[in-house]
Amino acid sequence: MQEQLLSWYHQNARDLPWRRTRDPYKIWVSEVILQQTQVVTGTVYYERFVERFPTVQDLAKAPLEEVLQAWEGCGYYARARNLHAAAKQVADLPFPETYEGLLALKGVGPYTAAAVSSIAFNFPKAVVDGNVRRVLARWFAVEQPSDGWLQDKADELLFQKDASSWNQAVMELGATVCTPKAPKCPACPVRDFCQAYASGQPTAFPAPKVRAEIKEVQAVAVLIGNPQALFIEKRPEKGLLGGLSGPPLEQVQKGEEAEDALKRLLDRLNARGAKFLGTVEHTMTHRHFVVQVHQAEADVALASTTAAMSKLDRKILAQLQEKQGMLFL
Repeated sequence: MQEQLLSWYHQNARDLPWRRTRDPYKIWVSEVILQQTQVVTGTVYYERFVERFPTVQDLAKAPLEEVLQAWEGCGYYARARNLHAAAKQVADLPFPETYEGLLALKGVGPYTAAAVSSIAFNFPKAVVDGNVRRVLARWFAVEQPSDGWLQDKADELLFQKDASSWNQAVMELGATVCTPKAPKCPACPVRDFCQAYASGQPTAFPAPKVRAEIKEVQAVAVLIGNPQALFIEKRPEKGLLGGLSGPPLEQVQKGEEAEDALKRLLDRLNARGAKFLGTVEHTMTHRHFVVQVHQAEADVALASTTAAMSKLDRKILAQLQEKQGMLFL
């Protein structure tokens, strides 16, 4: 089974930029980006990021704001902050080559540590991501595999002599052949070893996860300035869009109206003359934001709108850009 899967992988693996290198830093960047981003989109972000920061030393020396700006659009900005912090940990040291060494870095979890150590250094540690979970569950026809069972099985099946190729082969199989809703079983190189395929119901394994309910978040935003220069504040690490810079936001608390949150925000900014511009909506994983956007005046310092901002912040800013555009019609 190992021989057949590895042979298939070497003949059919997608040509991805992080597969053309054994540089652990670049492999690490790719794994962090791909945690919450699809490959097609992630490739663009990866190439842009490593062009700007070609080495771990370049990343470590860069200001955090510059790193966040390079990350813009990729979302989940905690990944970029952790990547930057971990780069500072290793910039003046040999890059960790073991699973345990990578696991000690800021923001690096079991999957990333296993992926980078095995792919870059052939360290014998099996990876378990969503694709591997699905493949293993189908190979053994297990409806609800536990995390412990998955890691044990993955370690048991690991091809020790070439952990790098093996881990990538299992993930590639899950990403391109053993897909969630329409697995291409006739094209699978190891279907004869698959108990789910033998059962005739491959999509029954694993059983669908219960998805967390999407929570609606009501908020208000105040724009002070113009589309080229705004008042932008750094938000607290914990809370609404924690750690990111952007126009002032205030969440509408349970039991209150949006006007209450707007008054609270205007008082904090010592702002006046609020005018409603429009409402924007944006979904982030388990949260759906509904933000009422206002323009106001205040005696505050303005900053360039080229600063790193989330997609939600860009949508909020677009309300002001549209309003200004209408003035010239």
